[in-house]
Amino acid sequence: MSTKRTVAIIGAGVSGLTAIKACVEEGLKPVCFERRDTIGGLWNVYEGSVPDFVQSRMFSNVLMNTSKDMCCFSDFPMPKDCPMFLPCRDAINYYDAYAEHFKLKQYINFQQ
Repeated sequence: MSTKRTVAIIGAGVSGLTAIKACVEEGLKPVCFERRDTIGGLWNVYEGSVPDFVQSRMFSNVLMNTSKDMCCFSDFPMPKDCPMFLPCRDAINYYDAYAEHFKLKQYINFQQ
C-alpha cells in the first residue's frame, strides 16, 4: 500500500493555488498554509484596520498591468465580460472562481 507524499505550500496567492493544483494532479497531498482568512495573496486588499502582517501593500484601485489574455490560467479562461486590465476586486474574484472550480480550498489552512 502506498501513501501519498505530503507537500507544504506557503500562501494561497496565485502561485500557491497553482502549486496546490499541480500537486493534486501529480497524486501528491498538498497542505497550504495561508495567514489570511481568504485566498488572493497580494491582490487581496484589506480595507480598514487589520494587523500589519496581513495588510496588502497594494492600492485598492490598482489595475493589473498585463492583459487578461496574458495573465489568465491556461486551463481556466477569464470571463469575456472582464475588463482587459483587471482591478484588484476582479482579480480576486477570478482567483476565487479558479479555486472553487478545481476544488482547491479544501487543501488550504487559513489563518495559519
